[in-house]
Amino acid sequence: MPDDAEALAAFGYELGLLKRIRRSGWWHAGVRDPESVAEHTMRTAQLAAMIAAEEGGDPARAAFLALWHDSQETRTGDLPHTATTYMDTPNPRRITADQTAHLPERTQAAVRGAVEEYESRQTLEALCAKDADKLEMLLQALEYRNTGVHRVDGWIDSARDDLKTETARRVAVAAVTVSPLAWRDR
Repeated sequence: MPDDAEALAAFGYELGLLKRIRRSGWWHAGVRDPESVAEHTMRTAQLAAMIAAEEGGDPARAAFLALWHDSQETRTGDLPHTATTYMDTPNPRRITADQTAHLPERTQAAVRGAVEEYESRQTLEALCAKDADKLEMLLQALEYRNTGVHRVDGWIDSARDDLKTETARRVAVAAVTVSPLAWRDR
């Protein structure tokens, strides 16, 4: 059992890298210090839970899938969309298999299962988690625009175009007209 604990601790350290890896695509828009992958993941998981609740899915499952959606970036870094022209897209399932190879069986199955479900997009919760990823990017772009970064329309448009659930589409429409500080007035 000590080996299991050591493997879990080592993976915990690896996941800590997500707090230091910046969402690099924002540098193209002129954002000097973009949010980390971990910061993006946190709000994505929260949005996934809300979208799933509204869509009649399992909020906890959707949030769990969202927690793992970018965990592979400890091995690849955050690759901006422009990189896909020049390199093969990393395989999240393969990376996750490598990341979890030494973990205890139950943890390994839980993490690999979450990544598989998210990548397959066959469940309502996976669709909600993917929509949350896009919606989080849209909200972040609008927040950056609100602070003076003006070259974010491509992120807003691409996020809006990729949304599948009715809830996420409605939130995206509302987000464009609502101030990022609207929550203070409620």
